Amino acid sequence: MTVLNIGDQKPFTTKDGSSIRSILDAANAPVQHQSLAEARLPAGGSTKAHYHLLSEEFYFVLSGAGEMSLDGETRAVNPGDAVLIPPGAWHSVSAKSEEGLWFLCCCSPPYSHEDTYFA
Repeated sequence: MTVLNIGDQKPFTTKDGSSIRSILDAANAPVQHQSLAEARLPAGGSTKAHYHLLSEEFYFVLSGAGEMSLDGETRAVNPGDAVLIPPGAWHSVSAKSEEGLWFLCCCSPPYSHEDTYFA
């Protein structure tokens, strides 16, 4: 059984500019097919528009307010909202509240810098 506490995980910055703390992935557990991370954007912060050729992603908003752009469509996102990001879909997310934006990100296959592409 693998049980890890997020408080023991060190944050890092992804290629898109968000601050991530891995919860479970191949770097800290015997994970094979997915990854789960906590992501934070400061107030006014945003990720760079990008896509993943292989990974399907889910974002789940925990707190704050944001704006999600996905293949040219933009929508507000708030706590409790879940977003499906298919492989190959251009996407970015912005924090639109004073507290920033805090969300979970699940990727399958697991997130990798090598699978992050920009224009």
